[in-house]
Amino acid sequence: MTVVDRQDLFSGTAPPPDHLALDVAALGAWLDGRIDGLGADFTVEKFKGGQSNPTYRLTGDRTYVLRRRPPGPLLASAHAIDREYRAMAALAGTGFPVPKAWLYCDDESVIGSAFYIVGYDPGRIFWNADLPGLIAGDRTAIYADMGRRLAQLHGLEPAAIGLADFGRAGAYAARNLVRWSKVYDQSRLVDVPDMDWLARTLPDLVPDDERICLLHGDYGLYNIIVDAERPVMTAVLDWEMSTLGDPFVDLAHHVRAWWEPQDDSGAASSLRDHELATLGIPTMDAYIDLYCRNLGIGELPHRHFYLGFAQFRYAAMIQGILKRAAIGTASNRVTLHTQERVFTVAALARATLEGRRA
Repeated sequence: MTVVDRQDLFSGTAPPPDHLALDVAALGAWLDGRIDGLGADFTVEKFKGGQSNPTYRLTGDRTYVLRRRPPGPLLASAHAIDREYRAMAALAGTGFPVPKAWLYCDDESVIGSAFYIVGYDPGRIFWNADLPGLIAGDRTAIYADMGRRLAQLHGLEPAAIGLADFGRAGAYAARNLVRWSKVYDQSRLVDVPDMDWLARTLPDLVPDDERICLLHGDYGLYNIIVDAERPVMTAVLDWEMSTLGDPFVDLAHHVRAWWEPQDDSGAASSLRDHELATLGIPTMDAYIDLYCRNLGIGELPHRHFYLGFAQFRYAAMIQGILKRAAIGTASNRVTLHTQERVFTVAALARATLEGRRA
């Protein structure tokens, strides 16, 4: 199999395809008087990275980022850019790094769908978890900052930043488990016995001492801008899945690079089978310990449940992608996944719950 370079695949910008092109004249007329430094004569490029919501760089005298819902019929609850914008606006002033929120527009007549504008943060996005090309000390610093910032996010009080009503309070892990069990059941193409075992076993292991905080939902290097020269984070992107819930569900999904099976297709970037000490990257245990210290707790509670659930949920996500591919409604990234990967991740989740891994 040809090894896919994720950095090359997802980095940079390109002209938007015809179906995602913006009406620059209409957009410029609407923005006139609302945003400074763009002007009527600005250029538009679409970011190549894997967003479900198309994202563009607008460049005039100043540079901004526009993110929109895809045009056309959509599920009412999908592509919730209004929630993304609200989360970033709420985090302004907390010290947590997010792009500056400028405006939100729900008037679909402007460009054909709702959109928002945020500031452009120059820097680097790393699509490979092993951070190739960096020195070991910079890798160590980036991972330390990433873990510290996640703990900072989870330590914020939602009500204090105006997000008390940003999600249902309580039983997040239980509700999320029900949701992904249904997704898997509706998406199955073949029998995966380990997934059935997990769906039966996980509900009995859901913790009853759940914390509630603001979750990012997909926190990882691929959604983080790192300063162009220094090994520090400058902005966290892609808040589409943000909500209120259990911080340790967020953490377990975030550490996926450590537990995810190796894959050369470009579907994922794994740290397994890497010499982490040589790279300057902490082990998963050391990274989780760092997060816990920053959050002010002794250790990750219910460790096997949270990691096993994250692995089950990831397998269900892949199965959902495969089902959409099978019925012809998938995006163009579907070919990066295989049915065999569902078997592999499900087996890993079972081993985690049985104490044989993680």
